Amino acid sequence: MEQFNLKDETSFSNLIDALCEYKHVIEAEELCFGKNNNKTKDLVFVLNTKIYNMILRGWFKMGWWSKCREFWEEMDKMCVYKDLHSYSIYMDIQCKSGKPWKAVKLYKEMKKKGIKLDVVAYNTVIRAIGISEGVDMAVSLYREMVELGCEPNVATYNTIVKLLCDNWRYKEAYKILGQMSMKGCEPNAITYNCIFGSLEQPKEILKLFDRMIESGVRPRMDTYVMLMRKFGRWGFLRPVFIVWKKMEEHGLSPDEFAYNALIDALVQKGMVDMARKYDEEMLARGLSAKPRVELGPKVVTRGPENG
Repeated sequence: MEQFNLKDETSFSNLIDALCEYKHVIEAEELCFGKNNNKTKDLVFVLNTKIYNMILRGWFKMGWWSKCREFWEEMDKMCVYKDLHSYSIYMDIQCKSGKPWKAVKLYKEMKKKGIKLDVVAYNTVIRAIGISEGVDMAVSLYREMVELGCEPNVATYNTIVKLLCDNWRYKEAYKILGQMSMKGCEPNAITYNCIFGSLEQPKEILKLFDRMIESGVRPRMDTYVMLMRKFGRWGFLRPVFIVWKKMEEHGLSPDEFAYNALIDALVQKGMVDMARKYDEEMLARGLSAKPRVELGPKVVTRGPENG
C-alpha cells in the first residue's frame, strides 16, 4: 500500500474507484483482497459497501457477467450489506446480460427489505419488467413510481416510449411524447430515436423529424445515420438528401457512418458516379470508406517519397 502513498480511507476509495472506472478491476481486487483472495496483511482500511459496489461496477463495465455473479454471491458470503446502489448495479447487470426477469426478482427482494428505490433503480426495473412481462406492467410500475413520490426523468419516459414502439403502440408513444414537456421533462434526441427506429412510413418519419427540429431538439449524428440508412434501404433517395442537407445546415461534419449510409443509398439506386464523388470526398477527409465492387479499386495517391 505504501507505494500508492494512501493517507486515509478517502484516498484508498478514490484509487479503487479510478482502477475500476478504467477497467483495472483485477488490480483493484488484489489491493482489497490480496492475490487469489488471500487477505492482504497490508490493508488497513475498512472494506465497506461502497468499495464492494465499485468493484461490482468494474466487472459490469468489463461485461464479465460470470464474475459479476460470483462477486455478488461473495458479498453475501462476506455478510456485506447491499444498499440501493448495489441492487441498482446488479439489476442493470441482469438486464444487460439478457436476464431481465432476474432484475425483476431483485426489485421484489428490495421491496421486501424496505429499500426505497430512486429514479435510476426504477428506470432499470421498468425496462426489465417491460421486456420480461410486457409494456403494460412497465406502465403500471411507472404509475407506482409517481404515486410513491419518485419523480420520473427523461430516461424514464424514453424507456416507456421505446417499449411502446417495440410493441407497435405508436399512438401511445406519441401521447407520451406530447405529455413530456407539460410534465417538465423535455424530450431529447434519444426520445425521438426510439420512435424513428420503429416507424416504417417515410412521410411520417420526415414529419416527426421536422417536429423534432422545430421543438428545439438537435438530432445527434446517430439520428442522421439511422434515418439515411432506413430511407436508403427502402430505396427512397430524396429523403436521404433531405436528412443530409439538414445535417450540413446544423453544422455537423459527416462521419464515416454518415458517408457510408449516403454512398450505399446512391449505389443501390445505380448512381455510381455521384457515389464515387462522395467516396473520394470521404477519403480526402481521412475517413474509412467501405470497399465497394461497384466503385472499383481505391486510388492511392503516392507522395514524392514513394516514387
